[in-house]
Amino acid sequence: MAKIHRLMPQHPRMFRAEVARTERVSPSIHRVTVTGPELGAFEWQGYDHWFRLFLRLPHQRHLRLPEVVGSRWWQPYLDIPEEERPHCANYTVAGFRPEAAEMDIDFVIHRGPTGELEGGAAIWACRARPGDALALLDQGLLFDCPADASEVLVVADETGLPASTGILRSLPRHTVGRVIQEVPTAEDRRELDGPPGVAVTWIVREDGAAVPGSAALGELLRHRPADAAGYAFVVGESTLAAEGRRHLHRAGLPKDRIFFSGFWKHEAHQAA
Repeated sequence: MAKIHRLMPQHPRMFRAEVARTERVSPSIHRVTVTGPELGAFEWQGYDHWFRLFLRLPHQRHLRLPEVVGSRWWQPYLDIPEEERPHCANYTVAGFRPEAAEMDIDFVIHRGPTGELEGGAAIWACRARPGDALALLDQGLLFDCPADASEVLVVADETGLPASTGILRSLPRHTVGRVIQEVPTAEDRRELDGPPGVAVTWIVREDGAAVPGSAALGELLRHRPADAAGYAFVVGESTLAAEGRRHLHRAGLPKDRIFFSGFWKHEAHQAA
């Protein structure tokens, strides 16, 4: 496991919940709203607050969860027999309403070469029904902008859209900077609430065969940081994250002012 980020909780809490409702919010995004008495105590911090999502396997009647002791949960998770071990994936809070104990989770819909849904979590989300059980383990924030940052740059593909959205609405209103957000279709764009000094550049991929994140990376390679006192947050497909960090560092931004994370890795489908 990677080292613990400083904004992760030292004693993360597991929250049990259930599906309240679902909706397709755009061609590529399916939203599942979850609820439960425990969620009222979730200490939402805004920005890119994320969590580990635990789902029952298709053959299971009950959700079996690992014991969490301090920050330790991974080994207990692996100790669960494979046939009983819940599906686990990382997600960002898309919306949270503490007064209703409701959380929105946005799932990106990926499809294979013949149109079939891909990804265990996305398949679950599209089939989810009210009352379906799940659990989430609070993991805190990854966005860690220094107080003296002269500007903020956020770059993401569609898997980072909830993070981009959350960061924008949480930034102080005096913040200046830019968001480069790639989405598969024009209909996936949405109104984003952010500081007036932060410009949003939407990149619509359009080509269904293109590697996700490549268009955002192309735009990023044309971007130059204003100075070395900025802060960058680059997430999504692994090439976007790694090459984006490399470019920004070469352009003058110190490594400790660049957060990057490959949320997933694109694997080309082999022709039959």
